[in-house]
Amino acid sequence: MEKCIIVHYHEIGLKGKNRRFFEDKLKESLKEALFGLKYDFVERIFGRIIIKLLEESDFKRMKEKIKNVFGVANFSLGYSVEPDIEKIQVAAGELMKQRKLRSFKVETKRAWKEFPLTSPEISSKVGGYLRAKTKVKVDVKNPDVICFIEIANPKRAFVYLGKIKGLGGLPVSTGGRVVALLSGGIDSPVACFLTLKRGVGVVFVHFHSYPQTPKASQEKAALLAKLLTQYQFRSKLYLVPFLNIQKEIITKCPAKFRVILYRRFMFRIAEEITKKERAKALVTGESIGQVASQTIENIGVIEEAIGLSVFRPLIGMDKEEIIDLAKKIKSFEISILPHQDCCSLFIPKHPATKASLAKVKGAENKLNNIEKLTNEALRGAEIKTFSYGK
Repeated sequence: MEKCIIVHYHEIGLKGKNRRFFEDKLKESLKEALFGLKYDFVERIFGRIIIKLLEESDFKRMKEKIKNVFGVANFSLGYSVEPDIEKIQVAAGELMKQRKLRSFKVETKRAWKEFPLTSPEISSKVGGYLRAKTKVKVDVKNPDVICFIEIANPKRAFVYLGKIKGLGGLPVSTGGRVVALLSGGIDSPVACFLTLKRGVGVVFVHFHSYPQTPKASQEKAALLAKLLTQYQFRSKLYLVPFLNIQKEIITKCPAKFRVILYRRFMFRIAEEITKKERAKALVTGESIGQVASQTIENIGVIEEAIGLSVFRPLIGMDKEEIIDLAKKIKSFEISILPHQDCCSLFIPKHPATKASLAKVKGAENKLNNIEKLTNEALRGAEIKTFSYGK
């Protein structure tokens, strides 16, 4: 009887011929998350990932790490035993005596169909054993805990109590790479989180107006990048100076188009970073109608500046939904720290809400060399790197 953590996934199981690739990536992610903690090994058994524990393994700490691994549907602390009914009963009894319970029920899945008992027969025999051993009553409708039994193959069966919910989604680095605009506000880190959940690696880009504004926005961006690194284990943050571009726009373009022009330049710079980072798309925290630059018309005018796909995970979410998720992932506390971001600097009183592309491009043509401004900002960028747990 070996103590272990049984990790289950859901969406990965639907991947057909590519399933092995996703399983191996999930296995790698679990190893990354558990770096520095003591355990024996991680192995892949069809339909689940098994982490064999040592006597000194700290499940409490491991649990908190595994809860943040994308691709995990649920996981449990339990035992791996030979597929023998008496050994299964003993393992279930060991788990039950570690908990104070008023009721339980047993559920069995039998992947190995040659096992001599059917799933209902296994559940009945184990349930009867536990009832006699612990005096805890059986309640099939509303039990305090469910004792799960899985007959995996001719050599392995798993026994565990209850399930701890994971984040779901897909393992990191299975869906390519994108560049994301990370403002320091509430929305963009949530957009990054949802992108990471789909197995897509994220390179962060933050634009700042230092020294016209304090370094607070850069510090917040770094804190947010570090927080989000727990989901992809290694991250890169570009801190891009934007003040010179803003000054050029302010002095030569109509005030109502300022933010739209800011955003067009941000997109251009981010597009260049995608080339450098071999990324495939841009991610933003935009949500329709939330601010003046995020009307359907303005979004289209801004995106026209580049030839790159732009993903907007929050596009249909309202502010309350975004805040709830920000609180859940613990970015909210960082995002509400006071700072002045570059888009709020020199903001006009009456921004355009339904800008004409022709008029915006006409205003943009009054600027000095756009490519030169873009390249100067890129050359001035500072790059910070982050590693999970460091």
